[in-house]
Amino acid sequence: MKNTSQTNKKILTFPQMGNYYIPVKFFFRHVCNCEIMTPLPITTNTIEIGSKYSPDFVCTPFKYTLGTFIESLERNANILIQAGGGCRYGYYSELQEQILKDLGYDFTFVNLVTAGNRNLKYISNEIKKIDPHYKKIKALYYLFIASKMVKYMDKIDNYIRENIGFEDEKGSFIKLNNKMLKEFSRVKTYHQLRKIYKNYNKKFKNLKIHKPNNCLKVGIIGELYTIMEPFANYYLEQELASYNIQIKRYTNAHYLLFEKGKTVKKYLKYAQEYIKYRMGADAHDNIARCKYLCTHNFDGIIHIKSSFCTPEIGAMPIINKICKQYNVPIIYFSFDANTSEIGIKTRLEAFYDMIEMRRKK
Repeated sequence: MKNTSQTNKKILTFPQMGNYYIPVKFFFRHVCNCEIMTPLPITTNTIEIGSKYSPDFVCTPFKYTLGTFIESLERNANILIQAGGGCRYGYYSELQEQILKDLGYDFTFVNLVTAGNRNLKYISNEIKKIDPHYKKIKALYYLFIASKMVKYMDKIDNYIRENIGFEDEKGSFIKLNNKMLKEFSRVKTYHQLRKIYKNYNKKFKNLKIHKPNNCLKVGIIGELYTIMEPFANYYLEQELASYNIQIKRYTNAHYLLFEKGKTVKKYLKYAQEYIKYRMGADAHDNIARCKYLCTHNFDGIIHIKSSFCTPEIGAMPIINKICKQYNVPIIYFSFDANTSEIGIKTRLEAFYDMIEMRRKK
């Protein structure tokens, strides 16, 4: 193990989750006086390292993020950013920090969200650990831009998800999205960001697609990290799109940061015959979403989660009950370090055959 204290240079990094490293890197690059290290894309090596040093029955996102931290520390990062969630993820930071220190690494750990709660004063104090002289007004301005970047990324992602399976030129959506993200990473002002988004929004709408009115529609629900990190779900959405399926997915960063808190009462009221109280993380959200998908002519539902995800395990029997009530097929995927990619593809293929036959009948 390398000792990262060998360098006096501040090198900041954070966990990997989809393309969201772009707004995170943008924010810290403009706010803190330090080098920003982009985390490596997640590989089998990441999960192997994370699993090796994690408790046996901890959920898989813990292992992914721990593996990412170790890879970054080996590359001389010395400031680690963590942001918890509304379940056990909210308590990851303390345990991960202790594990990494026991392994002999020297670093500063910055936890922006604790026990699932966000507090601007607390976040400000944590950022001071990185740069004691950072300017709060400047930070708020770039936080605003970063939040808009997340919103625009998620809007485009939603459009891609619904149409990528019907593109005339294979790979055209992904190619254009990669170009847009590169331009996003170079913006300096909100005006620039908004202009780029509007430009690319038109370009996406102009991409040629052949999409029938009665195409198959599948909704994806489940645990947030496994849904948003493509490697964690074995690129399930890409596989679905190859079957010419329109995909609906609710969970994204913008929803989690800016919408989730406002929807709790609405979701509980909508699904009140199935659930009365919050179940932690996205469990109650997914129960309500399941009902919506079942009552809005979706051909099937895919529920995905990491192994040992307690809130989703609690939600699954209720979700199963709803799908049986409305006679909508559902398939469950649970991902961990030993999940077989071939097994996932085989089950997806069988699921597609089933919903296609049901549609024909």
